[in-house]
Amino acid sequence: MKHMLSLFLCLAAMTATAQVQLTVDADKVQCAVSPTLYGLMTEEINYCYEGGLYSQLIRDPQMRETRPDGRRRRGPQDDNRPKHWIWNDSTATWTNTGYWGIAVRPETVYRGKMEAAGNAVISVGLRSTKDGRVFAQDLIKTKGPKGWYDFTLRTTPTVEATKDAEFFLHYVDTGRCRLSYVSLTPVSKKQVTVKSDLYRTDLMDMLRDMHPKFLRFPGGNYLEGNRFSERYWWQRTLGPVENRPGHQCCWGYWSTDGMGLLEFLCWCEEMGAEPILGVFAGYVLSGDYVTGKALDGFIEEALDEIEYVIGDASTEWGARRVADGHPEPFPLHYVEVGNEDFFDRSGSYAERYTRFYEAIKAKYPQLEVISTEMPDKMKRLARDWKMEERMKLDIIDEHYYRGFKDMLRQCHMYDKYDRKGPKVFCGEWATREGDPTTNMMAALGDAAWMVGMERNSDVVIAQCYAPLFVNVNPGGMQWKSDLIGYDALNAYGSPSYYAQCMFAGNIGTEVVETVCDSVPRMKQDDATVDQFYCVATRDKAAHKLYLKMVNAGETPLKVRLNFKGEKLAAKAVQTVLTADSMNATNSITDPKAVVPQTKTVKISRKTTLTLPARSIHVLAL
Repeated sequence: MKHMLSLFLCLAAMTATAQVQLTVDADKVQCAVSPTLYGLMTEEINYCYEGGLYSQLIRDPQMRETRPDGRRRRGPQDDNRPKHWIWNDSTATWTNTGYWGIAVRPETVYRGKMEAAGNAVISVGLRSTKDGRVFAQDLIKTKGPKGWYDFTLRTTPTVEATKDAEFFLHYVDTGRCRLSYVSLTPVSKKQVTVKSDLYRTDLMDMLRDMHPKFLRFPGGNYLEGNRFSERYWWQRTLGPVENRPGHQCCWGYWSTDGMGLLEFLCWCEEMGAEPILGVFAGYVLSGDYVTGKALDGFIEEALDEIEYVIGDASTEWGARRVADGHPEPFPLHYVEVGNEDFFDRSGSYAERYTRFYEAIKAKYPQLEVISTEMPDKMKRLARDWKMEERMKLDIIDEHYYRGFKDMLRQCHMYDKYDRKGPKVFCGEWATREGDPTTNMMAALGDAAWMVGMERNSDVVIAQCYAPLFVNVNPGGMQWKSDLIGYDALNAYGSPSYYAQCMFAGNIGTEVVETVCDSVPRMKQDDATVDQFYCVATRDKAAHKLYLKMVNAGETPLKVRLNFKGEKLAAKAVQTVLTADSMNATNSITDPKAVVPQTKTVKISRKTTLTLPARSIHVLAL
């Protein structure tokens, strides 16, 4: 009987809700919070720009994409037709379905542009791919040699929103017309910058809700390209979109370069963020690279690019930016040399980085330069290149793509970093659980990882999740576990997206002391990890305290809170993200299955909260 009673008591203890003792002392400041801690990383992957944020609705507007035979194409009048334009002989009509459909919405204005030569009367418009119903149309009369023709499409209030639509171009009368460019973009109702019409509105709204302080661009592998001819050649992305040559994206599809350097910079401005500028550093994904004298031209290109960003009208490239429509320089504090050069087996990065570093610092000493290789390896490479005395490291870009278990195991990694060494920019990271976008398990791993970075923001000065976007149509994804999913018409945030919004939108200026006792441990395959994670920050000037807590386990947790220091308000705003299972997620058909809930709770210096299983919490006091 005693043995049975002991067993019963043991089982009862195991099933009882565990209790964590958490003391938050708002008067004990641990470090300052980096003002650029939360930001975004972007590159052309998963149809992020083409068929994504870039609002161009026509696929292959320049008619430069090749068909599978790879032959040269000259426009829709030739037999060798461009890939995404379809000709119908019986109706004398060209059609283009965009990127898995074209979004048609009620009371929307679409601005179009066409380059043509010849004499013809052409009807252009948007129509249903299901029943042929015309949503909007306009008439163009072309005359004589090559010229530009503008047109406008307007939908009525009775039009139902759909993505089952295509653009059509129909020859109404006899005649012959040679086309070389066709463009169509919706007119944005939010005019923030000179480029506002070029960004998809719903996606921009979602990005603003993430409260980003910076945007890292243009990549990523997209910066490097598979070959030197396919790198992000920034000078070729300036000026009118129709004059940009475009290039093959390293992720297997064509980039029109509609998202050029100025578009990236204005994207930052639209969000109230500043750029972290990646410059091409003489290495491409195929493993080819240049050093020595051959590097000079690429260094000069980088200096010119920086001048375009921050130069005034008296400089060559500052004047070019002014001519492109943006008189004021953009803010810039960080420049990254290359991308993921730890993949460079030649060992050339030490020389390439040092050459770029010295040139950038000589002309722009105020800028911080980011290395893409770890300090220990950089020291070894510097010895090989006899550059030990010249090698200087401001900031290191670290990338981590991990599963849930490994992300939890590494959450305390930055606690041990040398405070006297280079600062850290965690420029790409993700808990890779879920497909195409992340699930609740990933959100928990992400939140725990962000706790570790925020707690150590004296070392981690900036961080950003990757990839940011994915087009969820079949064929749209090259990399899974993404933050935001969309098709031509709709978009949704993953659970990880909402965790990002919660963390970035609730942060102080200083990290304060948190002491945790009785934190339960949990088994994850062959590892044992903490179940509970937390960090607290304060904004003393605003008299605000923010507490973030993560219950990464499958069982509830009781947290006995003990607040010390500043006087607390009687109530706090509590935001909670939780789900019924680790695999719970959002999708294009069920976009709000897992979303945060906010409520007001009573609070005192000694308060007990119960954290549901699989939950992320933010308390704003």
